[in-house]
Amino acid sequence: MTGYGKATHNFTDRQITVEIKSLNSRQADISTRLPAAYRNKDLILRKLLTEKLVRGKIDLSMTVLDFTGETYPDVNKAAVKHYLRQLRDMAEELDIQTEDSLVQSLLRWPEILTDITREVDETEWDQIVQTVEAALTQVKKFREQEGNSIERDMRVHVQDIQSLLDQVTPFEKERIQTVRKRLEKNLHELGSMNTSDRERFEQEIAYYLDKLDINEEKIRLSNHCRYFTETLNNGGDIGKKLGFIVQEMGREINTLGSKANHAGIQKLVVMMKDKLEKIKEQTFNVL
Repeated sequence: MTGYGKATHNFTDRQITVEIKSLNSRQADISTRLPAAYRNKDLILRKLLTEKLVRGKIDLSMTVLDFTGETYPDVNKAAVKHYLRQLRDMAEELDIQTEDSLVQSLLRWPEILTDITREVDETEWDQIVQTVEAALTQVKKFREQEGNSIERDMRVHVQDIQSLLDQVTPFEKERIQTVRKRLEKNLHELGSMNTSDRERFEQEIAYYLDKLDINEEKIRLSNHCRYFTETLNNGGDIGKKLGFIVQEMGREINTLGSKANHAGIQKLVVMMKDKLEKIKEQTFNVL
């Protein structure tokens, strides 16, 4: 959702420049900085930004370069005299020797600078909207370029997870055999066990080995990887959907790790988590 766009339009008496910046955000968080003459159009611009950019932390700023000087703010002389008189009395009371700092701070006080407001006709507003849309086009183009790069990275990371998952299979048979041998050794050492106890113990071994089986987790994780790729292929506003798929992938990877009981598989699980974390970070930048 990161993007930047800038567009300019020249009228006979002034130049309008529109800048739009977009950053990652789960919602549409819009802020605008408009000249006084256009502030009554704020809601219209916010609606346009939401329709075109959907979501993100979006900043729109509009500046006016006046060629005539007629629309620059005027200084409210009456307010200046009123405030300055009070400040001088205060400076004398506090033994402040210079008025420079007082005058500098005075310019930031309310009602000192007064904007000249004027009516914006329909033709002028249409030109403003076209300028905003031109900046939006640049933002969307920027987003698309970044989106293509992110998509390529996510595809690679998902393929890496699937590749790491495939590497689990050779360890799986070894893992079960190791566990079985260890349990059978313990059972052999308990040779004095009667037939009934031995049958019960063997049932416990079968139950334990069944609990260690990770075939279902492997199938589900593989399906999630495939579904993630299919969702990328479909396009559209898929950011939240991809986030949900990533959550499901994380659950299966965590279960694999908890049931692994094998150093080689644990190492693969850690590598999968690293890849998944990179995907998760990138989904925040997808609409």
